[in-house]
Amino acid sequence: MSVFDRIIVIFNPHSTGEAPESAEELRAELAERLPAVPVELCPTQRAGHARELAREAAATGRPLLVSVSGDGGYNEVVDGVMQAGNPDAVCAVRAAGNANDHRRTTREHHLADAIVAGDVRRIDLLRLTLGSGSDAQVRYAHSYIGAGLTPVIAVDIEKGGKGSWREALSVLRGFTGFRPFPIRLEDGEERTIDSLLFANIAQMAKVATLSEGARPDDGRFEVIAQRRTGKLQVLATALRAATRGLGRQPSATHYAFTTLVPMPLQLDGELVELEADTLVTVDIAPRALATVF
Repeated sequence: MSVFDRIIVIFNPHSTGEAPESAEELRAELAERLPAVPVELCPTQRAGHARELAREAAATGRPLLVSVSGDGGYNEVVDGVMQAGNPDAVCAVRAAGNANDHRRTTREHHLADAIVAGDVRRIDLLRLTLGSGSDAQVRYAHSYIGAGLTPVIAVDIEKGGKGSWREALSVLRGFTGFRPFPIRLEDGEERTIDSLLFANIAQMAKVATLSEGARPDDGRFEVIAQRRTGKLQVLATALRAATRGLGRQPSATHYAFTTLVPMPLQLDGELVELEADTLVTVDIAPRALATVF
């Protein structure tokens, strides 16, 4: 008997990858191997729809929600499941995107094998709070939250298009046009940053190793911060991450700052535009997500 009472496969039918074909392959394999468990394909219709589908599907029972996507699509599904508030809902991702950092970093088994085995594990999430009081907005990230250079380059990639040569041009454009961002920390100190990254996994962007020993179930997140140092130093840090890694980084369970100018923030590839004077709080949500991988 399966630990899941149904399986919902969420995918973008207009994905630049092969999400529709991959979703159908998974549905067919699970239907054969778990004939007693209903498997439903749920294509998205617009940006943000995956979050709505996940929130609705996760509200009751013991569902497994599989996102056939990259990190950004999976972010929507995870966030929707967390909004549903059902501790018996389980998430998983089948890689069909660009970087696929989460699946690449956490994968232990062929996904269908893990689903059939029903070996549910719990991992931490990053909880992002924007603002304070009754007007605060809360979102979750499975892998990382980034401010500074990372989301600026991501904005240029979205504008320039995905694909190896387009991405290379977008990275170059974002790097050459980048200006550091000023922020104010909780103790009142003001800093100008090139990059500020909160990581729940050890790797990102396919090749960059952010921190040694980082795990998504250790109850902490790594803080990779780079103050304003000049573009050559930023480039050197990026090259070090892509070749030998950045080494062990400081970790935390809480970090907060206030934006002093408008700036973008990136959650697992999803972009959020912040206004000036926005309080940004990142907390660990220990063992918040049930998953199979």
